[in-house]
Amino acid sequence: MAAQGNADFDLFRTSEEHDMLRESVRGLAEAKIAPFAAEVDEQGRFPQEALDALVAADLHAVHVPEAYGGAGADALATVIVIEEVARVCASSSLIPAVNKLGSLPVVLSGSEELKAKYLGPLAKGDAMFSYCLSEPEAGSDAAGMKTKAVRDGDTYVLNGVKRWITNAGVSEFYTVMAVTDPEKRSKGISAFVVEKGDEGVSFGAPEKKLGIKGSPTREVYLDNVRVPADRMIGEEGTGFATAMKTLDHTRITIAAQALGIAQGALDYAKNYVHERRQFGKAIADFQGVQFMLADMAMKLEAARQLTYAAAAKSERVDGDLTFFGAAAKCFASDVAMEVTTDAVQLLGGYGYTRDYPVERMMRDAKITQIYEGTNQVQRIVMARNLPR
Repeated sequence: MAAQGNADFDLFRTSEEHDMLRESVRGLAEAKIAPFAAEVDEQGRFPQEALDALVAADLHAVHVPEAYGGAGADALATVIVIEEVARVCASSSLIPAVNKLGSLPVVLSGSEELKAKYLGPLAKGDAMFSYCLSEPEAGSDAAGMKTKAVRDGDTYVLNGVKRWITNAGVSEFYTVMAVTDPEKRSKGISAFVVEKGDEGVSFGAPEKKLGIKGSPTREVYLDNVRVPADRMIGEEGTGFATAMKTLDHTRITIAAQALGIAQGALDYAKNYVHERRQFGKAIADFQGVQFMLADMAMKLEAARQLTYAAAAKSERVDGDLTFFGAAAKCFASDVAMEVTTDAVQLLGGYGYTRDYPVERMMRDAKITQIYEGTNQVQRIVMARNLPR
């Protein structure tokens, strides 16, 4: 279905297998996800149709290794899936994206027993995975978190609040970062798998957001949640390191989402300007409009090449992955915001209404500049990891 791991990518051209995957995902997205995108946004409801379609096609968590029942797709294949879904519905693209974000700590650092227990249901589509790092007072400064995990015999007792948790309440599994040794700051943070059904787990009301309204964003409350010690991901005190390694890989999926949103907006605007007539001719014939489209396409392709290069580095776990992951996320999301804004401009007054999808795409694009680390933080990360 998708290219396998350990591929040596051509950074400038995708393989035939990746191209076939793109064609397949695009067909599915246009047929089974796009028809519900406006309704999902308008009603602020979870895109169940998208989840059902993605699970049926085994596209909901393509990153899961074959050893645990997954497709074993490589990083570029995962990017393509997210990109093509985001092209029609950004909210729906958070299904494969956040399934990777939530479960990658288990893939990177979990025991074999933990992988078998949690990656299997994810691969089958029986469960979704979310990622719990941010807190009300710990956003960009994630190491300042207050959620605690106290050892009690063969269990840990977790108490705290996690904020901005994507797909909270829908996901069955949650990777939760918590402080096990307050004296060690980042080296005193550990990671755990928490289940939705664990006693003491509850959720806040859905946030009222500007965009991605179909993907629930809620607080996760942990009130004396008792978790077996064997649900710790990796060794005690390694949770923060695992969290940062995870983001090195998954920031690329946010870049992919940004690419898809921008491509959807460009495609719609391009068709519109050829149909819309003013002063006796299609507005696509005006040089000012042509220059706008050219700039949109040029910047989008530059973002795509950077994102695909970062995906290749993610697959190989290159030494400069941290820089490239941050660069791809930062650049692609800035481009998405610019391209969607220009798409609204090209449609004029129509672009400003909900009767046309570019208004939704512009609102959805904004979050890509914020989550998984604001673009200001991405620039700090890049500056600290400049390639030599």
